[in-house]
Amino acid sequence: MHYQSTRGQAPDLDFRGATLAGLATDGGLYLPAEWPRLSPQTIETLATASYAETAFTVMRPFVEGALSDAELKTLIAQAYGDFGHAAVTPLVELDHRHWLLELFHGPTLAFKDVALQLLGGLFGHFLADGERITIVGATSGDTGSAAIEAVAGRPGITIFMLHPQGRVSEVQRRQMTTVNAPNVHNIAVDGSFDDCQALVKSLFNDQPFRAEMQLSAVNSINWARLLAQIVYYVHAASRLGAPHRQVSFSVPTGNFGDVFAGYCAARMGLPIGRLLVATNVNDILARALNAGDYSVGQVAPTATPSMDIQVSSNFERLLFDLHGRDGAALAATMASFEATGRMALSEAQRAEAGKLFLAERVDETGMMQALAWANSECGQLLDPHTGVGLAAARARADELPGPIVTLATAHPAKFPEAVERATGVHPSLPRRVQHLFDREERFERLPADAEALKAHIRKHA
Repeated sequence: MHYQSTRGQAPDLDFRGATLAGLATDGGLYLPAEWPRLSPQTIETLATASYAETAFTVMRPFVEGALSDAELKTLIAQAYGDFGHAAVTPLVELDHRHWLLELFHGPTLAFKDVALQLLGGLFGHFLADGERITIVGATSGDTGSAAIEAVAGRPGITIFMLHPQGRVSEVQRRQMTTVNAPNVHNIAVDGSFDDCQALVKSLFNDQPFRAEMQLSAVNSINWARLLAQIVYYVHAASRLGAPHRQVSFSVPTGNFGDVFAGYCAARMGLPIGRLLVATNVNDILARALNAGDYSVGQVAPTATPSMDIQVSSNFERLLFDLHGRDGAALAATMASFEATGRMALSEAQRAEAGKLFLAERVDETGMMQALAWANSECGQLLDPHTGVGLAAARARADELPGPIVTLATAHPAKFPEAVERATGVHPSLPRRVQHLFDREERFERLPADAEALKAHIRKHA
């Protein structure tokens, strides 16, 4: 299996190379050169498979030539052996149409663990003795803690994680800043998540600095993260009747990575009815899919900080397919977007995307009402991001074929104030993370300036 850049100028890489590189040298994102297929017979057999067995079946063709079957099985077992639920990503029924896919049973209580526990193992496996990498990442809340948990203390790896100062929840921040490992460095950036993400991309696009520091990525620009996320779509759908009936998914998203993994599953042959892109008021994705308007606005801080994003980096992967996999054409489009902050999708592109995607914007009131409904009618406490997904799913249910699965992306205790405002119930932290408020925090505060960030990394790497 080979991986190509969405911008067409970087060399193709194998799975190991794409994993360690993260971002392509031409600024593009890696995608498989072709989509392996899951036959209906294979999907049917997965209905009674364990999560690890499903993961092996889904991932195997993507890692061909880079990992043996035995190595892949070992990495999967290590990634998911410490999850707090035997099913890893259990399904919960809400009513006759709606289900939750709980993705928060990993060590940092968020869906990012599903991908990053595997990615940390891949980094450790692929680094030869004496090799080093420097991971630089940006987080809107959950990626940072999951990535730090996955690589803390690993030899050969140093991680610098950027978060927007004052724009993540206290639990999210402490899950990053209380990790006492010498290879972990947290940076609070004076700005938004988009500023953090732009800093990371600028460092990767500085080729001399990238080579000097041996940069690698844990954000969802890294293909291996999306590969791990494809698995839970297949695992859920096979339990709800696939391949014999379609299943739809509602995905709260800001950076388009989680929902793009569903797109990948559909390209592999999973019978997905629709993928509903659920955004908060930072609605660039909803505007793009509904009206063709992919233009950057001001980031509005909300009770769903992981979705407070106006530049969705993974949207480029969908645009690559919408441009007929023409890397040169997409590179020109992205250069124009990066210069102007504006892009228009053509009618043909919107129609093609609309075959699978729907999009719904959910404001604070809609999110709070969904949290209240889930608690009072179903006995379920949800986090605010999941509330956005559920509100969108209930609003657009008539357009979603089959069972509707809302991805529950975080434990409610990560956002206790918002949950309590909506439900009157203060969610408590699971015992495994109650130490958060006893440990000292460690982080540096920097301006949104690439040169200051490079100097800080050179000093501490």
